[in-house]
Amino acid sequence: MLSSTITARGQTTIPAEIRKKLALKPGDRILYLEEDGKVRIIAADKRTNDLRGLLPKPDQPISLEEMDKAIAKGRLR
Repeated sequence: MLSSTITARGQTTIPAEIRKKLALKPGDRILYLEEDGKVRIIAADKRTNDLRGLLPKPDQPISLEEMDKAIAKGRLR
C-alpha cells in the first residue's frame, strides 16, 4: 500500500508508481470520487492538445455543405 502526507496547505504528492500507472504528467487533472468514506483518484480526460493527430487528415478539404451532409448521413465521407 502506498501513502503520502498532506501538507498544512492541503497538498500532497501522488506517489511516482501511481503517476506512472495512470500515465499522469505535470499539468494533467485528476478527479476525486468519495464513496462511503473512501476516496478514489481517477485520471481526468486528457487535454485537447493531447488529441491532436488522433484522426487522419482528409485527403482533400471539404466544404461546410459537404460536412453538413456527412453529419446528416452519420459519417464523415
